[in-house]
Amino acid sequence: MAKRDYYEILGVERSADEREIKKAYKRLAMKFHPDRNPDNPESEEKFKEAKEAYEVLSDAQKRAAYDKFGHAGVDPNQAGPGGFGGSADFGDVFGDIFGDIFGGGRRSQRAARGADLRYNMELTLEEAVRGVSKEIKVPTLVECDECHGSGARTGTSAQTCPTCHGSGQVQMRQGFFAVTQACPHCHGKGKIITDPCRKCHGDGRVQKTKTLSVKIPAGVDTGDRIRLAGEGEAGEFGAPAGDLYVQVHVKDHPIFVRDGNNLYCEIPISFTTAALGGEVAVPTLDGRLMLKIPSETQSGRMFRLRGKGVRSLRSGTEGDLLCKAVVETPVKLSDEQKELLKQLEDSLNGSGVKTHKPKAEGFFEGVKRFFDDLTG
Repeated sequence: MAKRDYYEILGVERSADEREIKKAYKRLAMKFHPDRNPDNPESEEKFKEAKEAYEVLSDAQKRAAYDKFGHAGVDPNQAGPGGFGGSADFGDVFGDIFGDIFGGGRRSQRAARGADLRYNMELTLEEAVRGVSKEIKVPTLVECDECHGSGARTGTSAQTCPTCHGSGQVQMRQGFFAVTQACPHCHGKGKIITDPCRKCHGDGRVQKTKTLSVKIPAGVDTGDRIRLAGEGEAGEFGAPAGDLYVQVHVKDHPIFVRDGNNLYCEIPISFTTAALGGEVAVPTLDGRLMLKIPSETQSGRMFRLRGKGVRSLRSGTEGDLLCKAVVETPVKLSDEQKELLKQLEDSLNGSGVKTHKPKAEGFFEGVKRFFDDLTG
């Protein structure tokens, strides 16, 4: 009896990708599995048929041969250029498909890469803006210098685990199911140490505090991370080390507040300077600048000093410094000064509120309308 087309068996198009093929096989495997259909003798045949189709179409080389030569290209009994000898174990194929359900997939065992580490670094605003180099001390696991990471005493070596034969995994079968789990003898390492190193006690690593020099680029901000490749914990039995991530936190500044690439600050100005105009000294990260204050400046007015902010770490553009004028009310006045201020107030009121107090005019008009609405 002629074999059915593999694509037809799985119900997929010939252009189907690996994900679609695997999904179709899962659906058929669950539907026709003999354990689910003990009273249906045709189920096992349909299950095997689906398994055979999946074995071929999930393998790129076998699929190419099948597409070119048909069933003859993948028949293990034929010795043609497209033939493939041998057959996969039934339980292995089913275990590969459903390994994620029953405790993990099948994979070659490798020594574990070292863990990544994090170091929290505090910087002043000046250090973050200009960049700085700092030395840090990091407690970590490093490769044992006596056994060079092998974990075995000098002159000896780790032995291949006799239980898993170095794979680090063992397989348990339950009918058609194949469940893969870590080897209980070597705990998934694939090797056992019969004569451990006296310094690291077989771990291959020892605790040590490393001193590292970290270069902080100009323009970093709170939340930025700097990666130092290979400066994390040493890996097991000579495996690669993890990475060290330096987490940046910029401390509050007594004068400036940073928002992205811009800086903000408040500039106190006297009552007289605000009214008549003048110049005030403004601090920047590069030194002092004289800022011209126009006459009749109101409290809260913003002045922008372009290019006096922070140079962007990524784009290189420079932010601005925004200065907020805060008009200071005179304090600790003498009797004479109080009298002079009263005379000034009388003089201003005599000229009309609208002329000298533009904000007061709008405010009191708004208050009047508010109370008129309440009583109206």
